[in-house]
Amino acid sequence: MNKRLGIYIHIPFCASKCGYCDFYSLAGCDKLMPAYHNALLQHIRESAEQLRQHHTDSVYFGGGTPSYYGARRICELFNALKRAGLVYRSAEVTVEVNPDSVRAYDLALLRAEGVNRLSIGAQSANDDILKLIGRRHNWRQVVRTVKSARDAGFENLSLDLIYGLPSQTKEDWADTLNRAIDLAPEHLSCYGLKIEDGTPFETYRNSQILPDDDEQADMYLYTVETLERFGYRQYEISNFARPGHASRHNLKYWLLQDYMGFGPGAASCVGGVRYSYVRDLQEYISGVRSGGTLLAEYEPIGLLDRAAEYIMLGMRTVRGISGQEYHNIYRSDFAPLEELLQEFRHKGWTAQEENGRWHFTPAGFLLSNLLIGMMLDRQGEYKLSGNPWVDSMDAFAEREELPAGEEIFYHQPAT
Repeated sequence: MNKRLGIYIHIPFCASKCGYCDFYSLAGCDKLMPAYHNALLQHIRESAEQLRQHHTDSVYFGGGTPSYYGARRICELFNALKRAGLVYRSAEVTVEVNPDSVRAYDLALLRAEGVNRLSIGAQSANDDILKLIGRRHNWRQVVRTVKSARDAGFENLSLDLIYGLPSQTKEDWADTLNRAIDLAPEHLSCYGLKIEDGTPFETYRNSQILPDDDEQADMYLYTVETLERFGYRQYEISNFARPGHASRHNLKYWLLQDYMGFGPGAASCVGGVRYSYVRDLQEYISGVRSGGTLLAEYEPIGLLDRAAEYIMLGMRTVRGISGQEYHNIYRSDFAPLEELLQEFRHKGWTAQEENGRWHFTPAGFLLSNLLIGMMLDRQGEYKLSGNPWVDSMDAFAEREELPAGEEIFYHQPAT
């Protein structure tokens, strides 16, 4: 039986670049859209043999701004996927849209062609903050987009929101969250602002205009509590959904399932191999046209790598990890990790379900990068000492600091 597959198609075009964004996206490159579109169609056709080895049950058009690229182009790409691969009629098909670049007729066309989920880039209900961060829409346009989507027949909507933005207060965030809830989306993604190197927002680093760590933590905990009260179950650090509406595509990443990407910078993990394409639009177009190399990275995934990914990704979810699954993947003892998880539990950072699964609490999610790093160190000191791949895991993420007075549970490896 064919394995199931998620497909991601990257649309790197934007009307303008937001100050906080470090995704591979380009403004002012509209003239390259036709050439890129033809390259994507060609790449999909040439991948038909590989695509037909799987059943595709999720498709995600991300960016950039897919709605700026145009509904007709999105539909052409989706129809090319249907011809090249085995796409389930019941597949979850998501398109990211911005309120300033999508119209009612675009939404009607997308829905008619089989797109059944929208991810709407709302970010904030405060129009002044939207201007400050470089967004091109206002909240009225968000409301109008939701209404147009419902009129077009969409029954699965997600709103993207950001907390910790410049000049944002806890009251601002509470207002944004509650106005988003009033729109009754099936899904909400709530991300804490992270200042990325090389973005315009780097000038805000350590600025008093940004909410401090304690304020951002309060915003996060308020989010978890409020959304739970309104029927949105947290299933990943930043993602909340009504029952039955967790993003099936995003869960593929977190549950170590197969996915295949198309476009510059797009990543894939299929059949035990992880690879990504060049992060350059023109190089990608030229590579497809000439049959040249498109790959930036290519790496077979060993059991060791998979075990580390299982910890990193599994602990981002409320589902968490289990000793039995870990043993099945890694064929090794879970006891050292469980000892550390027990220590975390005494601090209120983890919880264990009756079925034995471990996951972070909301307080633990606030320290997730640090705690996951400690788990990888524990894994390494017992089994992986000296392995260069594991040594590189120290850079897996920027680690937070523990609250003052909390000891760190690092253990020296046995000598």
